[in-house]
Amino acid sequence: MPLRIVSPRRLENARELDTSIRLDESAPAGINKAHEAHVDIPSGGEMRGFATRNGSTQRVFRRLSGLLPWRDSSGNERPGQSFCFKKEIGMRRSIVPNRSQLVALTLGLALSAGASTLALAQARQVPEARQQITLSFAPVVQKTAPSVVNVYGARVERRPQNPFMDDPFFRRFFGDGGFGLPREQVQRSLGSGVIVDAGAGLVVTNNHVIEGMTEVKVALADKREYEATILLRDPRTDLAVLKLKGAKELAAIEVGDSDALQIGDLVLAIGNPFGVGQTVTQGIISALARTQVGVGDAQSFIQTDAAINPGNSGGALVDMQGRLTGINTAIFSKSGGSVGIGFAIPSAMVRVVVDSAKTGATTVRRAWFGARLQALTQDVADGLGLDRPAGSVVASVVDSGPAAEGGLKRSDVILAVDGVGVDDPESFGYRFATRPIGGTTQLTVLRGGKRITIPVKLTPAPETRPREPVKVGGRSPFTGLTVLNLSPAVAEELSIDLSTEGVVVGNIEEGSPAARVGFQKGDLILAINGERINASREIELATRERKRSWEVTISRGGQTVTSVFGG
Repeated sequence: MPLRIVSPRRLENARELDTSIRLDESAPAGINKAHEAHVDIPSGGEMRGFATRNGSTQRVFRRLSGLLPWRDSSGNERPGQSFCFKKEIGMRRSIVPNRSQLVALTLGLALSAGASTLALAQARQVPEARQQITLSFAPVVQKTAPSVVNVYGARVERRPQNPFMDDPFFRRFFGDGGFGLPREQVQRSLGSGVIVDAGAGLVVTNNHVIEGMTEVKVALADKREYEATILLRDPRTDLAVLKLKGAKELAAIEVGDSDALQIGDLVLAIGNPFGVGQTVTQGIISALARTQVGVGDAQSFIQTDAAINPGNSGGALVDMQGRLTGINTAIFSKSGGSVGIGFAIPSAMVRVVVDSAKTGATTVRRAWFGARLQALTQDVADGLGLDRPAGSVVASVVDSGPAAEGGLKRSDVILAVDGVGVDDPESFGYRFATRPIGGTTQLTVLRGGKRITIPVKLTPAPETRPREPVKVGGRSPFTGLTVLNLSPAVAEELSIDLSTEGVVVGNIEEGSPAARVGFQKGDLILAINGERINASREIELATRERKRSWEVTISRGGQTVTSVFGG
């Protein structure tokens, strides 16, 4: 009876061996009787198996172990792959390793075959393919750990001396003078980062790690410490790029291709959880393209079960070839610790942010799409003849924008970007944001029951009108706001809908009346006391006089609300 042995994971790289098992055919029917089988393999080892016979049906099982040579795609023979498994003959499955048996067997066969010290050393090198991953992640860690750093610093937070002053009623009654004066508290912050450019001393981390820091320092894996400056912050992706001052002999990590990841791939998470020091955890890719995480607005997260804890933010998620595939960012947890659901920003987005920092830009330059999208519902999908609600419906198109010039129309359904499916507006936004400016992207669109391809040029959003920033003073709920005229560039930068008129909140002074009443960056102020606001200068005129009450209409997140504040 032939016994066929295949190499794990990839059958196309396997060398199949035709051998035979000697069975005792005299075993009586109805009685299970085990018989040993000896199989010789080219590497010099021996595999042992057993078979049983039950009635007229003969079932042959095997528990085999040994070293199996294999050939890569170029035809080069690679060192033996250790394996040990038990399964029924004829089923072509991946081999499941047994750790304790593999250690003993691998060493025994290597010594019996006269393996040299050099051969043993080669087994500890970074694996060139998935099939070579055996018992230890040490080679991968040795390659990548020097690139992962600890980011720490201080931020100043202003808090009222009296806890009652957190209540707007008490502040309005007593005023901000006297016992309501805020006090400053210095808060320490810890996180992780990854060296991505050794020559330029560039470190990428999470924006929330360094947000509000008055000073930033970076400690390397070898205990060296350097001051760092913030080159670029991108709240939309929760990424930031730092530059180390005077750093030499740095180890930069290779940035991999996150688009090549598959669910089930092995990964390592490296960072500084809870400030205990550099820590490595292992897991797999649990899911891809997670968009409902609530961090940033141009994201499609990698989900992993590798343990990620507070302090891991900004650290590396690496594959088995030691390449950066993501920046660890967030976890889902009710306790604050890891429960096996962590999220990382894909390296494709990391590359975009780092490339922008290398040009000297303080903000990320992204391509402007010029259209507003909505999620595809099941009812609409059924009406279009789609088997599932995957895609984005074009709700509106900006005149003379890239989408309009490419031929995109209202009610079109976008199914893919450059051949990669996009299930919702969030995944489309991520995929489009990773495309470099200057080229053309191909959209797969469903229109009238037919699939067509629409080219869209990747150009930056234009400044169609001056921003004219205005900081509101005086004594009103708007005091402390900096407002801007709305343009495609501003809308793209702050991720707001260009189809709405008004002026946009670009900044809010900490501790100001505007901050206390709840204004947020990116709010669109549409009207004040019933008067439309279309330019930044108009809000300055509208708030010049003191009033007993203020009625303001704003647009936030696609919803329009009207609120009334006291004067």
